[in-house]
Amino acid sequence: MRLFIYIIIFFAFFDLFAQLPIMSTYAMTLGASPFIAGLAVGMYSLSNTFGNIISGIVSDRKGPFAILVVGLLSTSITLFAYSAIDGPYSLLAVRFLHGLAAGLTVPAAFTYLANRTESAKRGKGAALSGAFVGLAAILGPAYGAIYTSRNDVPQTMVLTGTIILLIGVAAFFALRQTAIKKDKVVKETVPFMDIIKNSGLLRSFSGAFFLMFSQGVLAYMLPLKVEALGLDSQLSGLLLSTFGISAILVFLLPVNRIFDAAKPIYTLIAGFAVMGLSLFFLSAATVELLLYASMCTYGLGFALLFPSINSILIDSTNSASRGRAYGYFYAFFSIGVVAGSSVTGAFALSPDQGFIVSGSLLLIVALLNAMAFKK
Repeated sequence: MRLFIYIIIFFAFFDLFAQLPIMSTYAMTLGASPFIAGLAVGMYSLSNTFGNIISGIVSDRKGPFAILVVGLLSTSITLFAYSAIDGPYSLLAVRFLHGLAAGLTVPAAFTYLANRTESAKRGKGAALSGAFVGLAAILGPAYGAIYTSRNDVPQTMVLTGTIILLIGVAAFFALRQTAIKKDKVVKETVPFMDIIKNSGLLRSFSGAFFLMFSQGVLAYMLPLKVEALGLDSQLSGLLLSTFGISAILVFLLPVNRIFDAAKPIYTLIAGFAVMGLSLFFLSAATVELLLYASMCTYGLGFALLFPSINSILIDSTNSASRGRAYGYFYAFFSIGVVAGSSVTGAFALSPDQGFIVSGSLLLIVALLNAMAFKK
């Protein structure tokens, strides 16, 4: 059953990553202005934030089963709706609904997983879920770009929607029995301020935000860096795949035992530091080999950080508050991506400047976490 939840997590993120290389150009083909095209890309993350929060609240009150199935089925419907788009404004509407529906799935899936993972194995469990996220980050963009080049965006979305529809139906039957047998859902409501005052959750939420802030900078600036160096434009995709492969190796190899053996705060600090230094290295790299080395190092930092912030969240919650905490957690994920790309764009930073700013922020966060933990 745990494997099935990992598959759900994979396809939830696969849907996200498959959109990245095709959505802005699709908006332009519909006659969208550059502003509307950018809004169409960001609209998904905006509504996804609301979906994440709704999913977390419902998961705490009713259990994650129902909202997980609703999220999968409604996501498939919105993916089919891309075939009805006839202009940029109908694209904005579908993007909003798509992000809202997709936002229901991920917090519920991770809540389902966390509530069924032994405390002593929550680090390794988070590493395995991170491996499926990393695999989606590798395969999703390649699928989106290749399949769309041979067909079109609506057909790409319909194929993805068909797969997610089948998974949603399978989830209804496969997880329904587990939901019936599960312990009674705790009905007490955890006040929002109690979550905000929890230092562990603040550390986890800030980790999610700054992790995805750096991802937003990377997604926006890396193609520009490759272009400025006069290298093949396809190299940016290969570099992102290199980062994903590097992370997956850490998640799946026996070294993943470190996530249960070491305190998550240690791997969190190390992850931020490694990612920050790799971005400095990336800003200074001028040849292809050094770019690959930078992305390998970045993947190592990501692999240290992602399970750590998940483990800290699990350690800082119980079954009464975990769903809502995951909702806020993935809301910070969505906000971080938008903030990373928009802030660097707003200040008109060069790729190297963007990497330096993002790397500096990651190192500052690592230092603040070290100082707070020591105190």
